[in-house]
Amino acid sequence: MTDDMPTSHAISDLEKNRVLLDWLRWQVGQTERRVRELEIQEVQERTRRERARAEMAWKIQPQRSSSVALLHRGGCATYPDQVGLISREDAMVALAQPDIEPCEVCRPQTGLQG
Repeated sequence: MTDDMPTSHAISDLEKNRVLLDWLRWQVGQTERRVRELEIQEVQERTRRERARAEMAWKIQPQRSSSVALLHRGGCATYPDQVGLISREDAMVALAQPDIEPCEVCRPQTGLQG
């Protein structure tokens, strides 16, 4: 056997690049999965922060023709609208109004005491 004869175990440039391409595709797949995981975590964290913010706030359900306006805790599910959250001080003023009553489910007045 002479030195200029190719050995049967040599890997061609084409094969090396095919293997590299397969590995890079695997890496892209791994990275895409990780990005999806991080996006889900980000949405969950944002939701948690919004829920925590709502729990530290109050909201007023407008008066309807058959009922009075109601004061709710920010996270009360009986009135899920998150627009127009108000501060503790504003909730105390609202609750003192004769035409606004506390929600009987979330009992917002308990968060206003103390």
